[in-house]
Amino acid sequence: MAVPKGKVSKARKHSRQANWKLSMPGIVECPQCHQMKLDHHVCKNCGYYNGKQVLNLEEERKEA
Repeated sequence: MAVPKGKVSKARKHSRQANWKLSMPGIVECPQCHQMKLDHHVCKNCGYYNGKQVLNLEEERKEA
C-alpha cells in the first residue's frame, strides 16, 4: 500500500490547493443594438442571439 514518505508542509499543501482563479465573464457588444451582453447569451436589451430574434421583448414590456 502506498504510504507518504514524510509530512507535507502547510505551504506545499496550500500551494497545491490554490490552483483555481476567478476570471471575468466574456462581455461583448451586441451586433444588433450595440449594448454590452454576456458572450453566448441572448441579449437582454433586444432579444437577439446569433443574428436571430429569440425573445420578443416588446410584447413582454407591454404586458408588464
